[in-house]
Amino acid sequence: MNSGFNDGRLSPGGPHGVESRIGIIAFLVIVAFLIFIGRLFQLQIVEGADLRSRSEQNFVRTVRLEAPRGDIVDREGRMLATTRPAYRVEVIPNEIHDGDTTFRALGQILAEPASELSTKVGAPRGRKRFQPVLLRGDLEYERFAQVESHRYALPGVVTTIGPRRLYAEEAMAAHLLGTIGQVGTRQLALPQFSDYVSGEVVGQFGLEAKLEAHLRGRAGGRNMVVDVAGREIELLEEIKPVPGGRVVLNLDADLQRVAEQAYRSLDPEVPDHMGSLIAMDPNNGEVLALVSLPSFNPNSFAGGIDSATWDQLTSDPWKPLSNRAISGEYSPGSTYKAVVAAAGLAEKVIDRQEQIYCPGHYRLGRRVYRCWKRGGHGDVNMAAALKGSCDVYFYDLGVRLGIDRIARYAFGFGLGRATGIGLSGERSGLIPTRAWKKKAKKEDWIKGETVSAAIGQGYNLTTPIQLAVAYSAIANGGRVLRPQLVRRYETWDGQVISIETPQEISRVPVSREILQVVTDGLIAVVQGEEGTGGRARVPGITVAGKSGTTQVVSLDLVKDMEPEEVPVRYRDHALFAAFAPAGAPEIVVVALVQHAGAGGGTVAAPIVQKVLARYFEKTRPPEPKVDDPLAPQLPAEPADDAEIDTRVTDAAAARASQFAQVREAAE
Repeated sequence: MNSGFNDGRLSPGGPHGVESRIGIIAFLVIVAFLIFIGRLFQLQIVEGADLRSRSEQNFVRTVRLEAPRGDIVDREGRMLATTRPAYRVEVIPNEIHDGDTTFRALGQILAEPASELSTKVGAPRGRKRFQPVLLRGDLEYERFAQVESHRYALPGVVTTIGPRRLYAEEAMAAHLLGTIGQVGTRQLALPQFSDYVSGEVVGQFGLEAKLEAHLRGRAGGRNMVVDVAGREIELLEEIKPVPGGRVVLNLDADLQRVAEQAYRSLDPEVPDHMGSLIAMDPNNGEVLALVSLPSFNPNSFAGGIDSATWDQLTSDPWKPLSNRAISGEYSPGSTYKAVVAAAGLAEKVIDRQEQIYCPGHYRLGRRVYRCWKRGGHGDVNMAAALKGSCDVYFYDLGVRLGIDRIARYAFGFGLGRATGIGLSGERSGLIPTRAWKKKAKKEDWIKGETVSAAIGQGYNLTTPIQLAVAYSAIANGGRVLRPQLVRRYETWDGQVISIETPQEISRVPVSREILQVVTDGLIAVVQGEEGTGGRARVPGITVAGKSGTTQVVSLDLVKDMEPEEVPVRYRDHALFAAFAPAGAPEIVVVALVQHAGAGGGTVAAPIVQKVLARYFEKTRPPEPKVDDPLAPQLPAEPADDAEIDTRVTDAAAARASQFAQVREAAE
């Protein structure tokens, strides 16, 4: 009996069932094979020529998407340096079919000789043949549109939207912000630039260089299929660039602007208002303003500086690219007397009440050293000597101390060494000692040199930033602080990464009581009836300060000339250092005017006064208007020992959105 079951298992249905199933499978295999053969025939025979042509003409182009550089803003968020979209024209050497035709056409549009464009591209080899070469980095839209309209007739020509650095205040704070430029061949050979590519922008100077790692973004890229005419056919892959980080400075743009404008209101004969100014918070070292003049416009460097502008900047005898605030070394003049006074008290070679008689000159052996006040100051104690800037008092005090003890205290106040501000090019200045002269000059120190050193002349050299650190130490009770440029670091969209904190380098080797005695004398300089710094007074604020004047050449060279006949390069420098309010200091200002031809109290003090006035206008309630507190006649300005030669030597996010919109519109 055939019941369809075999030992409880399903029967296969007999031999006929097996044969039918094999037939079905064979049929399906034959159909699939015929479809495959048909498709192969279509691709090879029918469409073969077209596909072969397309495969030969299409290729993948990799485009680097540069990241916008991070913003730099002041302490109140005001923009100092940012990035804007710029129209650019590039060429990819490997894709150029006819170089002569390409460069001739581009030359007509860009108004640039075809030969110069060809030279820019050169004859790259290896991988460089496939890397874009920038021909113009910031093209006017009209020219950009012309290139774009001809681009498909010029294989290898690429138009892009790229980042361009923009310094919102142009030349203001240029030496602090610095410059950018394309990474150089020598830089590319260094380990720290191993992940840079030729043509990439890098900070070259100032904060742009110091903060390169934070300001630099992370580049993106795009792989696209393009045809022989350069038309983009298909986007294969894209990685978005990440903008660089944002930096918030301690700089106050208001104070910076006021300071620079104050210099420009000086005597027009001062060459481009040369000088330097530092404003610092003495309690934490925050740099509120940093001025160096003459200046330059860093926007000139943003797209690659042209040779004419570069030649002008580098050949200018007044060196506008030099950051005088940190690299200019000048005799400190009478501003140094505050340090010598503190040393004298600390070493107990004098007390605050001891009087020294000033007849207008000081005799040491056969040599006579003149006081700036030819008629003399009479009997003066320390406060009176500082107030009237009596040279004779400090000649005597210097001889009592000796050069090595003076130097020890000068070093203690931060002079004669780099401050550690972190900008390249900072110089250490010079505080002379017996050992230094023996080594540098191969000569013994003589006592007469101590006389000149005691009033900040002779071999003494300091930078403006050093004087700001020293006067901050007097103001804050003895802490030598590292100047702080950066307030905090943020991501490109404003999230805080880190906040900078004050850094104490050392303590001055004198007591707070001694510093207060010195401060009392400095208050008298500004607030006293006959003080030499009266022009630094600010209504309602007690200001402490000290003027200084330093010779550039020996008096013998100019003694027969009228003041107006003295060449500018031979005229005296003017200095003024101050802090306020004297009882609880909040700000220190040091101003230097090069070749002013007048004293620090006459020329530099008014600049300091304008900066102080603006600061307290911002931080204090408005004061009622008062009459000018200055007396009709101010005392004559000291010339610091005219007999002694002096050695002179949320914007980021908006920006990113704008960038993306412009790029998308162009694509």
